[in-house]
Amino acid sequence: MPLYEHVFIARQDLSSAQAEGLVEHFSTVLADNGGKVVENEYWGVKTMAYKINKNRKGHYAFLKTDAPAAAIQEMERLMGLHEDVMRILTIKVDKHAEGVSVQMQKRDEREDRGDRGDRGGFGGERRERPSFGDRPDRGDRGDRPSFGAPRR
Repeated sequence: MPLYEHVFIARQDLSSAQAEGLVEHFSTVLADNGGKVVENEYWGVKTMAYKINKNRKGHYAFLKTDAPAAAIQEMERLMGLHEDVMRILTIKVDKHAEGVSVQMQKRDEREDRGDRGDRGGFGGERRERPSFGDRPDRGDRGDRPSFGAPRR
């Protein structure tokens, strides 16, 4: 069966027990339709980047599933209808990552990101800024007046 990963955000005014109950509810929906939840994680209440339905925070949950497409569609349909679920993200993966997700790891346990390529970094050498000395000043163009010139 195909492997999927799901993240959903529930309203902030739920208790953590109610949010974890949502995970159990959607796990039973998958089981009823021939799928199974391989692993689930409750990430807790996190601040969102922008307001969703007048909420600044939400309960985040992560599911790793092994289920047919019909079971996933039914679960997503029920999540969309549920009044406590604000957002859903489902991704099909080739295989599940071993261990806990990055969200659950402590900062010192995470691997360093390493070199960030051409974007620069903290330890790398600095790039020179381009020189604009050879560019004509806006007033020297001649083809049109500068912004500071009086109108005739």
